[in-house]
Amino acid sequence: MSKVCAICGKGKQTGFSISHSHIKTKRSWSPNLQRIKVIMGKAPKRVYVCTRCLRSGKVQRAH
Repeated sequence: MSKVCAICGKGKQTGFSISHSHIKTKRSWSPNLQRIKVIMGKAPKRVYVCTRCLRSGKVQRAH
């Protein structure tokens, strides 16, 4: 599965999980992606879009 938004390009980010004793372990954050049908060009297409792009109206959904 693609982990990148087709509209804004938001993808996986990495960083550290820091415990109470300040031990750092690697972890990652994935964007909240939804597989929806959008109108790209003339034909509808199924792509992964983050929920922020959906909520802000950057995509036109195909029903």
